[in-house]
Amino acid sequence: MAKKRKRTDAPVEAAGAEKPDDSAPERPPRTLFGFKDPAPDAEPASAAAAAPFRNKEKVLITCSRRITYRYRHLMQDILSLLPHAKKDSKVESKQSKGNALNELLELRSCSSCLFFECRKQKDLYLWMVKSPGGPSVKFLVNAVHTMEELKLTGNHLKGSRPLLTFSTNFDEQPHWMLVKEMITQIFATPKDHRKAKPFHDHVFAFSIVDGHVWFRNYQISVPHNEIDKVDKGGLDKMTLIEVGPRFCLNPIKIFGGSFGGPTWYENPYYISPNQIRALEKRQKAGKYVKKVKAKVRRKMHEMENTLEPDEFAELWKGE
Repeated sequence: MAKKRKRTDAPVEAAGAEKPDDSAPERPPRTLFGFKDPAPDAEPASAAAAAPFRNKEKVLITCSRRITYRYRHLMQDILSLLPHAKKDSKVESKQSKGNALNELLELRSCSSCLFFECRKQKDLYLWMVKSPGGPSVKFLVNAVHTMEELKLTGNHLKGSRPLLTFSTNFDEQPHWMLVKEMITQIFATPKDHRKAKPFHDHVFAFSIVDGHVWFRNYQISVPHNEIDKVDKGGLDKMTLIEVGPRFCLNPIKIFGGSFGGPTWYENPYYISPNQIRALEKRQKAGKYVKKVKAKVRRKMHEMENTLEPDEFAELWKGE
């Protein structure tokens, strides 16, 4: 009968060995004005931690029901300018729209939202939201001009990355600094995005005039011929040609959460369109009241100052 082999107690080294960390690099801590850079003296714990952070910003663009065709064309123009944007179906403009949009953002894996809300088929409001923690800014959109209306000569490659320029007064007050950071995160195309082209051939210009944010889109035109070529850094030969669209944003409120929350800022100079229309109606009604009062005064004047009968009035009636 065969003898059984004795099992030697081999040192268990494989069990104690640690597995390499194959997890994704950690996202840097996010602050109110962007991502916080790591300290210069901090050394990475592993090769995965030393990998650079990749911006995966995605913007959801949607609108409310019963939106007019001009505002819908404006939304389509902005959607064509942002290659990292996603479009979704219309959302009912109710009090509970914030919860529905937050769930929609989570389902579509988006971190930002541009929601166009149309009321009374006259007024357009724009919600600029960072989800899920906020903040969110509500604007009134004025002076809307779409690309089809303007028919400008400028043109640029669809999907190319834009250059963002801001006027100097964005850095004067805290609420404008917050609006600038939100615009930068939403309108700036992430680097190495799969739908983006690695070119910079147009500029998004944001400027503050009279407390309003004005938007313009310009093409960077360079005279590039086989004979006359522009040297690197030759900005004196470059020109800007407007492409469109155009619109103006009037800030109403800044909220601390997504589609709501505590109010951080409220524009003291904002007047709602309903108040403006009511004032115009009162002015028109005032004109009619003045006409009626003038007629009454004229009749009273005629009754108080009656004319004397003319002695020659019946002179020529006999003939």
